[in-house]
Amino acid sequence: MALIKADLTLIMQNLKHSVLTLLATLGLQAEAASVWKVSNETNSLYLGGTIHILSASDYPLPLAYDQAYSAADKVVFETDIAALNQPHFQRKFQHTITYSDDTKIHHILDKPTYLNLFRYLQSKNIASETIEHFTPSGLSLLLSMQALKQLGMDQIGVDAFYAEKAKQDQKAQSWLETPDEQIRILSSLNQINPNDLINYTLEDINGMAESLQDLKQNWRNGHLDKVAKQELNELQQSYPAIYHTLIAERNQNWLTKIEHLISTSEVEFIMVGALHLAGPDSLLQSLKNNGYRVEQL
Repeated sequence: MALIKADLTLIMQNLKHSVLTLLATLGLQAEAASVWKVSNETNSLYLGGTIHILSASDYPLPLAYDQAYSAADKVVFETDIAALNQPHFQRKFQHTITYSDDTKIHHILDKPTYLNLFRYLQSKNIASETIEHFTPSGLSLLLSMQALKQLGMDQIGVDAFYAEKAKQDQKAQSWLETPDEQIRILSSLNQINPNDLINYTLEDINGMAESLQDLKQNWRNGHLDKVAKQELNELQQSYPAIYHTLIAERNQNWLTKIEHLISTSEVEFIMVGALHLAGPDSLLQSLKNNGYRVEQL
């Protein structure tokens, strides 16, 4: 699912929506959620799986998120959310998702893939000329975001919600990737077989309406084994290069940083896309393998 699978927060955070107020109260009974406490003999932190864009009905969030936030000295996101709307970043982002020369997407895709894309565009009354200047990664993000919006996913997600809350509370913030590193990831997606990326995106979109509610419910309840079965396994098996770039490689890079954070006395609440916590290459599994105690809130 695009909202947590292609979980680069780049385009997600560019949506101009107001921040929703957290409505959960301490008097409500806590429900299981995609939040875990990770600890060694002396220190601990919290690790939460997020969805980067939500609908109004997804609020209030499960109480475990606010519990972890309240217990933390610092919140840690995938990237520097505040920097994403800065003009210098927007220029780099635009350069990454569109061609600056005469290249068009139909030059890049093979005929069966472009026909598949063209049929999808026709079904949505989208003129093919309007998408021709996008790179494969840019087009993937654009189509995914349009499909999510049509399904009512038009509110800020968990990351942006807590980034704004931390700003208001003057709570320290940090991140696992710089915006420039996320630009490099987008660029690297353009080096993957473009037909795979576009076909994968169209398959994802075509199944989105049927799977969205189950996906969100499994995320809310912390059933990441079901999330992996629903969304991650097919990606890993059918599109291994995309899986490696978006999930496995980033997990490995983040693991070292997370272990360093655990070694400090400061308590962090780290929030990453939910698929980074699911499956055999997940952060949770790697932390367990490295001897840390992992407990779901």
